[in-house]
Amino acid sequence: MKKQGTRLALFILATFVLATLASTAALAQSDAQRAFEKLKTLTGTWEGTGPDGKTMQITYRVTSGGSALLSEISPDDAMITMFHLDGDRLMMTHYCGAGNQPRMKGTLSPDGKTVAFEFVDATNLASPNAGHMNRAAFSMPDASHHSEEWTFLANGKEETHRFELHRVATASAAAPDGMKAKEEHKH
Repeated sequence: MKKQGTRLALFILATFVLATLASTAALAQSDAQRAFEKLKTLTGTWEGTGPDGKTMQITYRVTSGGSALLSEISPDDAMITMFHLDGDRLMMTHYCGAGNQPRMKGTLSPDGKTVAFEFVDATNLASPNAGHMNRAAFSMPDASHHSEEWTFLANGKEETHRFELHRVATASAAAPDGMKAKEEHKH
């Protein structure tokens, strides 16, 4: 009887250890997914003022069956940034006005409100000293505000620009739920 109790206790302990290890692995693998889902909350149109004092607009759109997020900065020299998962990594490719395409890997902050990206590599980069985006961070304190911090690196010197943005309300987003349904059926 004592042998069976010991075996049962060892079986329960082994099951608990394996379940703990599996859940830890699942949590580690889901960090990139959580960061990507956080970025997807930016879907919509945002406005703010750039470092030059001009009004700027950034539009985010989920695309490709939910597997990618597109960001378009406008009006001048529109730039595109694409976000997507690559296995257990969150990746970003920035199609820069400098003519190159830096790729960066993203991580979610412990509080879940900021996704920070670090340079991995780039296409069309003439040399490591050529100007390119080297870092970016997206902070989302609430559903109506976010900030973006972009760091450009050229010849070993960094220049960082921060953009404070607010969500632009659309007519359908501002309308009561019943009104949205009626507007959608008109089309």
